[in-house]
Amino acid sequence: MASSSSTSILSPTTTIVHHHSSKLPFTSTTTTFTNNRPLTRLHVSTPTNKPANNTTTASTKKPTSETVFFDGGAHYGDLAANLVLGFTLLWLPLTLAAVFRAFFLRYRFTNLRVTVISGLTGQDRSDFSYKVIKDVQVVPRFIGEWGDIIITLRDGTKVDLRSVPKFREIAKYCLSMADKPAVVKEAGTKGF
Repeated sequence: MASSSSTSILSPTTTIVHHHSSKLPFTSTTTTFTNNRPLTRLHVSTPTNKPANNTTTASTKKPTSETVFFDGGAHYGDLAANLVLGFTLLWLPLTLAAVFRAFFLRYRFTNLRVTVISGLTGQDRSDFSYKVIKDVQVVPRFIGEWGDIIITLRDGTKVDLRSVPKFREIAKYCLSMADKPAVVKEAGTKGF
């Protein structure tokens, strides 16, 4: 049985042709499948296998629009301090990490979710709801100008958000949205 397939690599449409031949010399079957759908890449932050519940009442209806509490990157002081110390060869790897955080990392806190956007093109995205937050801890950096937020999720995953400006306010906001008491665990200042 001979089988060959022809696919076009550069065009968004794909045509697959299968030639089937049987052991008989005079019978031959040709089947053609055409796919005219464009190739797309889909990023989903919520499961798609759950059916939509259209029978919600007005009292249990979720907010339809997101309001942004904070949307920004790492604190500029983190970059400045690391650039000053980056002139030493020993501090150079930490300086490169600070430059990466400054240019390629964004934090977004809305009334529905926490979003961390990273990567060179911004396609690496992590979302989680406030309902899955178990605990929030903060670690001040420098003299308390910026800090790290460590969010522990209910499944035990720890999400470390580095060099966040207004970190105490954001941590209290996360706890209030997660319906937890607004007591933020704070460790002592641990450097840059």
